[in-house]
Amino acid sequence: MHFRKTLIPLLAAAVALPFLFAITGCKKKDEVDSSGAAKPAKILIGLSLADLKEERWQRDRDFFVAKAEALGAEVIVQDASGDPNAQLRQCDGLLAKGVQVLVVVPKNADAARPIVLNANARGVKVISYDRLIADAPVDLYLSFDNVKVGEIQAQAIVDRVPAGNYLILKGDPADKNSDMIHQGHLHVLQPLIDAGKIKIAAVQSCDKWLRSEALRITADALQKNKIDAIVASNDGTASGAIAALQAKGLAGKVPVSGQDADLIACQNVWKGLQAVTVYKPIQKLAEVAAEQAVKAARGEAMDAGSEKLKNGGYEVPTLFLEPIAVTKENILQTVVADGFHTEAEIKQ
Repeated sequence: MHFRKTLIPLLAAAVALPFLFAITGCKKKDEVDSSGAAKPAKILIGLSLADLKEERWQRDRDFFVAKAEALGAEVIVQDASGDPNAQLRQCDGLLAKGVQVLVVVPKNADAARPIVLNANARGVKVISYDRLIADAPVDLYLSFDNVKVGEIQAQAIVDRVPAGNYLILKGDPADKNSDMIHQGHLHVLQPLIDAGKIKIAAVQSCDKWLRSEALRITADALQKNKIDAIVASNDGTASGAIAALQAKGLAGKVPVSGQDADLIACQNVWKGLQAVTVYKPIQKLAEVAAEQAVKAARGEAMDAGSEKLKNGGYEVPTLFLEPIAVTKENILQTVVADGFHTEAEIKQ
């Protein structure tokens, strides 16, 4: 009896030992880094896009996902379809799924504030991509210099029409980029306005950057005034303005600006219907964003420089990339040379 009492506990301990080792023993090789510290089994990044209807954002998504996956991350993409409330719900869903970083293109800069606060509560970093979220402690803002974009647009039009009546088509009033772009417009235009050389016939915002809004506003302005030049804030609004000009037989006679180097805009630049588009090498932007997101997910410091931008009550670390003016004269050396569009596509 004494022998049996001794043997049973020994057998139980022997059976339990592998289980104890499995629980408390060394981590599996793929669960530790080179220093022996534990690391997550996978990197999970949430990418929240305001609206995927525009060609521009489809390209951003594809470049971002490809780069992040090449770096070993998994990306969950959400499309808010232009609804800021849907974007908030989707981001909450991404947080619930355990993303370690949120990369957000906000539909509405102010309405996106709770996204950042909810992420902060879970210890999740937020990168504000191309558009700055307002009045929230964003960890990194990554974009092109939008003031510079506005300066490029206005200067290209002034070079063609140094005096006359101007129509300015701003972007979505809920998008802080629209204000920064217009700030750039005024850097160039205000001295000429003050000198009496340029008269602003109208300055109007295009809700949601809609082509239809730009068409309506331009058609109305053409009814009321002689318009000599149009400073449009992106290629969608430029396309609407050009459609209104075509209805009056003025397309190609009134210079129009834009930005994003969308295919239709590049075709219009080639045909002489649009004076300039601003090319923002979005592959570079998306890939830098993916690199920074993966760094943040690994607990590493992101590469923000000394530049900071106020978004209300906070100063946000900012990385700016340089935009490029594209005209008929350099379109083959810029967007075509980069593989953004082919020469055949632009000339069709």
